[in-house]
Amino acid sequence: MLWSLVKILLFVAAIAGLTYGAGWLMESDGGVMITVAGVEYTLGPLQAVIALVALVVLCWLLFKLMSFLVAVLKFLNGDETAISRYFDRNREKKGYQALADGLLALASGEGATAIDKARKAERYLGKPELTNLLTAQAAEMSGDRKKATEVYKKLLADDSTRFVGVRGLMKQTLSEGKTDAALKLAKTAFALKPRHEETQDTLLRLQADTGDWAGARATLGAKLRHGSLPRDVHKRRDAVLALSEAKDILDEDASVEAREKAIEANKLSPDLIPAAVMAARSYISQGKARNASRLLQKTWQAQPHPDLAAAYAEIAPDEDPAARIKRFKTLIKGNKDHAESQMLMAELNIAAEDFPEARRALGDLYETDPTTRSLTIMAAIERGEGAKDAVVKGWLARALTAPRGPQWVCDKCHHIHADWAPVCENCKAFDTLAWTAPPESEVRSATGVEMLPLIVGALEDQSDDDLEDEDAPIEAEIVDEDDFAPREPDEEEENYAPEATPAVQPGFVEK
Repeated sequence: MLWSLVKILLFVAAIAGLTYGAGWLMESDGGVMITVAGVEYTLGPLQAVIALVALVVLCWLLFKLMSFLVAVLKFLNGDETAISRYFDRNREKKGYQALADGLLALASGEGATAIDKARKAERYLGKPELTNLLTAQAAEMSGDRKKATEVYKKLLADDSTRFVGVRGLMKQTLSEGKTDAALKLAKTAFALKPRHEETQDTLLRLQADTGDWAGARATLGAKLRHGSLPRDVHKRRDAVLALSEAKDILDEDASVEAREKAIEANKLSPDLIPAAVMAARSYISQGKARNASRLLQKTWQAQPHPDLAAAYAEIAPDEDPAARIKRFKTLIKGNKDHAESQMLMAELNIAAEDFPEARRALGDLYETDPTTRSLTIMAAIERGEGAKDAVVKGWLARALTAPRGPQWVCDKCHHIHADWAPVCENCKAFDTLAWTAPPESEVRSATGVEMLPLIVGALEDQSDDDLEDEDAPIEAEIVDEDDFAPREPDEEEENYAPEATPAVQPGFVEK
């Protein structure tokens, strides 16, 4: 209403201005004299202005007429659309301007404006392959998923826009959590454009999430062929997929195929710990102990891990502690200064009840890299050497508050996993788990458990008489076995999923 009133006022003002100007020109003196072929024409001021306007209009009409004649000549020469293009040129200009305005509105985050401009561009241009895409993206921006889905479906009808429509529907279904439908659309998009890197990554992630390891390996091979993945990265990820495929086959009791897949995964990536463990166990089941030993020794040299030691113990499960220590020295020979090697040998010597040698094997690891496992080993050594209960409990108290050491941590979101998996259960990233120490949490416990090492440490300075004195009940109140009993993890600790690393590893250190 207000805009209509403004337009009426502007029109009245323009008429009044023209009337005033015409009156002023009529009352003015002078004029314009034009001589044509010896004949003089004298025009007054108003007549001169009218003649000038008429000349401009005549020139414009002449230009249009010449353009039309050019279009007619093109039509006569065989261009059947020349005349129609001439008449549609103005509409195209308006249409492309509306399309440009719509793109600017989309970039500015104005979804409703972009939809209006797209509708206007469609009216002038009649090119849905351009305007539908703008409409779909604008509808997504404004939150109108229903309209966006309808427009994407329209794009499927044209070969030139089919991939865009499939990709748009795929993103819609992914945002809605419809994994199965998104997987089908991703396969269709990949078939239309196998070189499209985003589609490759989306399809690979969905195949890994749904456990389609064979399909994921095919997609990974396509990424390598089309140059979107380095060869070394492909080799590592192919090993991860082969290992995952072997685990699935193993669950189905197809042991022969599982062994082959596990050995294949280990050959593709010898430093992949789960693959090495599974391949070694497959060799053990076939009676190839020497192959299993060589494989585990090679992997231990690249990355020591408790699972490798457990598999190495399975090669000779009935050997005595002394023979086991001798054999395990061959395992750690290539990386004997590693913390995992030191703790392993300390545990083996504890099992053999050689506590001084266990202390020497552990070295100063409890000081340079104090973890729950290394401090627990120290407690076992002190107990084996006959130390006082307060000393043993002091080490256990320190272990209670110490870092848990290396675990399977996602490189992308830092989520901690109890066991290795090909896909992070938190961020769904593929092949991001690494055996490393997680970043220390800045959250402090409100239970006062940090004081336990200090309290128990103070008890170490007391004499035996003080510990037995009835007038010193503080020990019974503070240092109680229930204080060190296993407890349920609180909400903040549940995310850590600690690796089970007791002081004496079951399966290869028992006496």
